[in-house]
Amino acid sequence: MKSFSQENNALLSLDDLIPGGSTYSKYTVKMPSQLQWWGDKPVYVKGDSIMIAPLTKKDKVQLLITKKILNIGLTTLGQKELSSIPEISFPYPDSTIICFNKKDEILLYDFADKKVLASLSVPSDAANIDFSIESRRLAYTKENNLFIVQPDGKELALSKDKNEGIVSGQAVHRNEFGITKGTFWSPKGNYLAFYRMDETMVTDYPLIDMSARVAKLNNIKYPMAGMKSHQVTIGVYNVQTGDTVFLKTGLPKEKYLTNIAWAPDEKSIYVAELNRGQDTCLMKRYNIRTGKQEAVLFEESHPKYVIPENPVMFLPDNPLQFIWLSKRDGYNHMYLYNVDGTVLKQLTSGNWEVLSIIGFDAKGENVYYISSHDSPIEQHIYRLDLKKGKTTKLSKDAGIHTALLSKSGRYICDSYSSQYNPGKVAITETGKNSTHVYFEATSPYRDKLLPEITLGSVKANDGQTDLYYRMVKPTNFDPTKKYPAIVYVYGGPFSQMVTNSWMGQVRGWDIHMANKGYLVFTLDNRGTLRRGFDFENATHRQLGIVETQDQMSGVNFLKSLSYVDENRIGVHGWSYGGFMTLNLMLRHPETFKVGVAGGPVTDWHYYEIMYGERYMDSPAENRDGYEETSMLNKAGNLQGRLLLIHGDEDPTVVMQHSSLFLKASIKAGKHPDFFIYPGHGHNMTGKDRVHLHEHITRYFDDFLK
Repeated sequence: MKSFSQENNALLSLDDLIPGGSTYSKYTVKMPSQLQWWGDKPVYVKGDSIMIAPLTKKDKVQLLITKKILNIGLTTLGQKELSSIPEISFPYPDSTIICFNKKDEILLYDFADKKVLASLSVPSDAANIDFSIESRRLAYTKENNLFIVQPDGKELALSKDKNEGIVSGQAVHRNEFGITKGTFWSPKGNYLAFYRMDETMVTDYPLIDMSARVAKLNNIKYPMAGMKSHQVTIGVYNVQTGDTVFLKTGLPKEKYLTNIAWAPDEKSIYVAELNRGQDTCLMKRYNIRTGKQEAVLFEESHPKYVIPENPVMFLPDNPLQFIWLSKRDGYNHMYLYNVDGTVLKQLTSGNWEVLSIIGFDAKGENVYYISSHDSPIEQHIYRLDLKKGKTTKLSKDAGIHTALLSKSGRYICDSYSSQYNPGKVAITETGKNSTHVYFEATSPYRDKLLPEITLGSVKANDGQTDLYYRMVKPTNFDPTKKYPAIVYVYGGPFSQMVTNSWMGQVRGWDIHMANKGYLVFTLDNRGTLRRGFDFENATHRQLGIVETQDQMSGVNFLKSLSYVDENRIGVHGWSYGGFMTLNLMLRHPETFKVGVAGGPVTDWHYYEIMYGERYMDSPAENRDGYEETSMLNKAGNLQGRLLLIHGDEDPTVVMQHSSLFLKASIKAGKHPDFFIYPGHGHNMTGKDRVHLHEHITRYFDDFLK
């Protein structure tokens, strides 16, 4: 991709391109802030004002209210002034009530009547904050315990565990299975369901804080593959009685309780329960007053694994029916169920995936969703008539679309980008399927010289499967020259590095390296997202092997290009990409001259249970697989220059991985390089992130360029 203007040929720096850089914010795409629906009115924050976006082509942007006017009303009522517009929401579609989510307070304010309807203080040490608009109660955690604040401001402790190994109100199972939170308010706010996780039986893992004069030990709970796992239960707190009932989820205790959903009548809870082996999922319903299991609605199983990621979603006009997302036919699709567990029909089908459900219209006649129907590297918005089965595409332009549905379902706010479109926001009237674009972002690089970016595909070694790639050619590319090439790789589950989004989802470092004369190449191998379940699970029990084969298909494509110097090919990746960097360097040492592996997994024995056992099974079940995928066993294959980088307090891929690889390399007589980022976890942040990319760049400049 070339810049829109070549008048200024200054090249972008790492400070411009990397988060944490001093000028990074100057070069980010500016889109409307806090875009949301107020009933059927699209609103957003602009500076110190809340604006109403034009609903139709004939409408113009309107001012809803300013910070100054809000502050006049708030201070009159004895409230603190707003220094800026905080996180906001409009909980009631036809009212002038606005919710301010401030750092130290949740505030419900009627800006028309100038009344404060609720004001709840948030302690400075609170985390996992969850506000119920319906009951006007606030839940949060402090350290390992769960608290709520009543409407009168009184704080109540729902758990009082002194043992730090027992945690309530936080996400569990290491945030797998779509779990992002640990508290779940009921529809009317009369109950609070929450996770309680007992980790006392899990082995302590030592992280060392080297910044203290005497290094400090910080133990974390880190269950490795094959070891003892934590035990989770679900509590239900009744805000009227003050009682808590725990669901009787039974034995075995080592299992995964996922995708919690409330029934609309607040009488029961639905839980997708997985066995530790993750090959069987049971959808269960529990009575919240007794905690007893009411029914097992259905079972899903697969010889490799199942991975529920979305809770059941009830139809707004029919509390006896819900939609369930499943990959049972090989692709992620919607199924309509009765609450007795009877599947009524499969709502969508085909060799594409439903990526998310946006919502329903007010009558529940139509469901709106995002899918990969058009292309695996795009996502578009669709409407499905639940009775007629008719599907209508609502997004118009190519690219990656996200959507917000208005309260009535009459309108969709569509935010999207594509390779040459930095960002647009459109309003679609769903009934007429008419769309108008009301905001177009400008490229932050419009006055800069940019490299050419190409999206394409190559065939996998089966000769049939398309593998999508992104290639960033050197700036001021000359096809008669020979250039060094760097493969930037991730390649792990739940990833997609190549999409038809702004500049092909390119990374800032890729642009930086292209400016320095490198060609940068990225390919999504089998094992990644949005290509169907067979594509995803092709790596099961043999992580790194199929992925490496696919990456080499990409490398062979690079070698076929006249302008690529096949004697100067490097590879870099982080986390799973660090693992893949080692796979490529050690399985194909004749190909890669230089590699930089950041935070790499080097042996799956030392990775955590939930992720590791899903994709590799346990070490006892898959001894050969663990041996074959261990990079420790292949350290002796190293021929090129290799740099390992690790944060010394990494709680995700613990630094033991790099340490053991260094030990294996010493034993094999090999000499990789090693660099530590003190005090950092799995990723470097702030200014140190710029330093990280400077360090990686220097390594390639020293040994590849």
